[in-house]
Amino acid sequence: MTNPSQTHKALQLLRDGFMIELTEKIYTDDRFTNLMMDLTSEFVEQNIPVVDEDLQVDLALMMMESISLRSY
Repeated sequence: MTNPSQTHKALQLLRDGFMIELTEKIYTDDRFTNLMMDLTSEFVEQNIPVVDEDLQVDLALMMMESISLRSY
């Protein structure tokens, strides 16, 4: 029987070994891109008083592109 400390260490090693692969999978998934665009567009619309819709989209894209996801 393994103790909780050994189990925790094993899980940490698995996490560390797969984080880059997971990060790449998330970045290349269209659902992630769509979610980020939906959330940033919604944020801009609700919080930043830009009247022109094209400028709202441009700002949302700029904000979305500056968000980074990283593996630890």
